[in-house]
Amino acid sequence: MEAENLTQAVAWAVLFSGIFLWVGMLTGIWKYYQIRQSAQARAHYYVDIAHRSSLLYAPASLIIAVLAYFSVWNELLNLILVLINLFFFSFSILSYILHGWLKDTTNQFKQPHQVGRWHLPKWMLSSAMILLIVGELGATAGLLLGTMRGLGKILI
Repeated sequence: MEAENLTQAVAWAVLFSGIFLWVGMLTGIWKYYQIRQSAQARAHYYVDIAHRSSLLYAPASLIIAVLAYFSVWNELLNLILVLINLFFFSFSILSYILHGWLKDTTNQFKQPHQVGRWHLPKWMLSSAMILLIVGELGATAGLLLGTMRGLGKILI
């Protein structure tokens, strides 16, 4: 299939799959460097999480692309559902990278919530997590439902 035949939703998901893979590779270098420099042969907890999550979000984004491709919803709705997922995937990876860079915590849920030398209000992390959960589950459910309706004719 030629790229110009893809919808924007599919194209964005495929592009971000590559970006997440590349970030996973870069954070892998960072992780390796920290392992080599550490007396315990370990990278910072959030450097490891950033590396692994980037590599996991890469194929997840391809699955999102496939769901958008087969979804029967209109192009705008599919694009919105894809972008919601990509936003929260990116937000998660960037927050892990930030904690790894700052070496400020080994548990972002430990109170007081900390980013560098700043303490965040309790409601902020809770709100971010609720938005992430609702956003990712809701957007993926929307794409899955659109795909089920699209494939339903074939499967029955």
